[in-house]
Amino acid sequence: MAQIGIVPDEIRAADINEDPHPGELPRPYCRRITQEKALALDIGDSDVLLTADTTVAVGRRILGKPADASECEAFLRLLSGRRHKVITAICVRTVNQIRTRDVVSTVQLKRLSDQEIAAYLKTGDWQGKAGGYAIQGPAGALIPWISGSYPAIMGLPLAETANLLSAAGYDVAGLA
Repeated sequence: MAQIGIVPDEIRAADINEDPHPGELPRPYCRRITQEKALALDIGDSDVLLTADTTVAVGRRILGKPADASECEAFLRLLSGRRHKVITAICVRTVNQIRTRDVVSTVQLKRLSDQEIAAYLKTGDWQGKAGGYAIQGPAGALIPWISGSYPAIMGLPLAETANLLSAAGYDVAGLA
């Protein structure tokens, strides 16, 4: 957010259940989670609230945050050498309105060797990351190709965020 001249007054976590509903597709799932986060937090009359969520999807399958290293290894083996989608949804809420937008990017991991997987797991960078990786961390060395928005893959599509905030009446330093 600092990249677009925004320093939040406060950072709060929304306590919601992030489990997908049975049969829920990745894109609607990501939008729902983002909206539920926004609705779970109290806001004042002049507040502008921003929430976001990033989901990694292989076809219709949602890859959440791996519970442990073995689940992360399974994710990496599934993603190895193939393209997948990274969906980031953002929601801007004011007392009178909710605006939501999502951005879908495509990412390809290189074909990973057993040694590369083991080395990556040792970094611990996979913890708390959808799909078990973050492009801005050590996993960036495993990603030879993307199509879409790099900041959205990192977790916050800056252009779309600036536009939604501006539409909500928030001054985005003249950028949007």
